[in-house]
Amino acid sequence: MISPESEERFEKGIRSFNQGDFFEAHEFWETSWKAAEGTTRLFFQGIIQAAVALLHARRGNYAGATSVYLKSRQALTRIPAIWMGVDVEQFRSDLARYFAPIHNLFDRQHKLYEPGSAQQLADAQRPPPTLSRSRP
Repeated sequence: MISPESEERFEKGIRSFNQGDFFEAHEFWETSWKAAEGTTRLFFQGIIQAAVALLHARRGNYAGATSVYLKSRQALTRIPAIWMGVDVEQFRSDLARYFAPIHNLFDRQHKLYEPGSAQQLADAQRPPPTLSRSRP
């Protein structure tokens, strides 16, 4: 259970995230993450990292996007399929589909396998994942 203030910030963060304002979403969620415990804290950590990864991807920092996405994936795999009304399972799947082309271009040291491939990713214009939520 989160406080009414955290609930309001959570909703504002979801709206910002779904509008592609990933930095603003991160800002709304950060205070709630710091105050949360257990699975809720891990959930906030995972969605914040997803927002940061998407922001890196938008800015063309594909190595950074991959690194932060992998951290987000690790956190979100430990969250139940539905958490706080969010379809986490669908979100994980959408993130994986979005980041697969980026992730596949990098080796374990985050170096491009094929120079010039990052530009192809930038040109792909894939829409980013969104968070869907029903009321808890």
